[in-house]
Parts: sequence; C-alpha cells; structure tokens
Amino acid sequence: MIDTSKIIYSINIEDVLNVAEEEFERELAEKELKIVEDKIGDYIDWYGAIEMTIRNEVLKHDEDDSE
Repeated sequence: MIDTSKIIYSINIEDVLNVAEEEFERELAEKELKIVEDKIGDYIDWYGAIEMTIRNEVLKHDEDDSE
C-alpha cells in the first residue's frame, strides 16, 4: 500500500540560509526566516512541477518502453 503522507521533497532552514548567503551575502534574522516560511509556498508552482515531472520522466519512459 502506498503511504500517501510520505514527503517527497522539502526545503529546510539551512537551504534558505544558504541561498541568502550565496545570493545576498547576508544572514537572515528569525523574523525574516518566518516570512520566507510563511510565503515560500506562494512562489512554488508545485502543481506544474508535478505535472512536468510526470510528463517528462514518467510518461516519456512509458513511450520509450513501448518502442
């Protein structure tokens, strides 16, 4: 049986801090991290990412297997 509650991908605080340092050469305060935590989902096209992965990786392999 498939565990439908399993997390497929996640972003942690270290990921956010690394981007802040690499892109903006600064650390984020806890207040700023909370903003990222609250808003990051508004910028992630998770539906499109799932759809494109299925289209480009899953269905492509199905087509390749049928040839």
